[in-house]
Amino acid sequence: MSMYQVKPVCRSLITTDLPTCMYNLRNVHAQQGNSSTSEHALQNGEVDPAVKALEARQDEIMRKLYELKAAVEGLAKTVSTPDADLDLTVSSSLSSQSPASTTFKGVTDLDTLLGKDLGALRDIVINANPAQPPLTLLVLHSVLCQRYRVLSTVHVHSSTASVPPQLLSCLGPRHADSYARQMFQLGFTLIWKDVPKLQMKFSIQNMCPVEGEANVARFLFKLLSPYPSDPAVATLVDSWVDTAFFQLAEGSAKERAAVLRALNSALGRGPWLAGPEFSLADIACYCCVLQSGPASSTPANVQRWIKSCENLGHFSPARLFLK
Repeated sequence: MSMYQVKPVCRSLITTDLPTCMYNLRNVHAQQGNSSTSEHALQNGEVDPAVKALEARQDEIMRKLYELKAAVEGLAKTVSTPDADLDLTVSSSLSSQSPASTTFKGVTDLDTLLGKDLGALRDIVINANPAQPPLTLLVLHSVLCQRYRVLSTVHVHSSTASVPPQLLSCLGPRHADSYARQMFQLGFTLIWKDVPKLQMKFSIQNMCPVEGEANVARFLFKLLSPYPSDPAVATLVDSWVDTAFFQLAEGSAKERAAVLRALNSALGRGPWLAGPEFSLADIACYCCVLQSGPASSTPANVQRWIKSCENLGHFSPARLFLK
């Protein structure tokens, strides 16, 4: 049975401009004659080029989403948070070079200690008073840069009128890739701010501020190595840390003299304060000893120990503020 004819509406072929934001697929209808060949090729384990292109485009989109998430995370910690109210970005760095390396027996897993958040930089935000530079934190930052890819930034809060140049560059020069936060494992943000005590926040939403240089130093050291499994040794480390900050740094001349005698006696029994291994006790006591007076006025064992610490190479940032 024949059908009636309809005159063509358009007498010429219309060219359609396809959008460039969509992925392309081959014309299925034009290749019906070769369908058996294509099916045979796919059965032999070959991947359709269109599928490859689609997967590549999806990977690129996911990468950009992770970059965007990391950037938003950084803004949330440096702009929207009251204790990270910044008005000037000074420098950022990725430091991986140090004169010597320190070997710790234990190895800390960042994902286990800090939690895993794909695409977001784990950023430690520290508020410090420029009148009291936290020397132990500068030493620990130097060691952290050996272990991890650290994005280090220094800011000045509006509550601080002026900051010496050496404090603005205390974490090193600006790194060329500082904008690509997803390249780094750990963020170290130091804010010079008029605060009575040093403050630290890691998780803005889930964590109260940690106050005091001793407590922040304990937190940072755990990113490098777990505390000793022996309770007696762990208690000894904590005791020396408290002694350093409460008696050497803030104590009277009589208290400082008593601590120096105790240090000299302990260092006569071994190379380090808490046994055969270098620990947080050595970092804290080193910084506080030199802040309380010149090394030449200390007992013989303490002078030898000071030289041993300096041979490790991590104390260079702290020594800049002791001259």
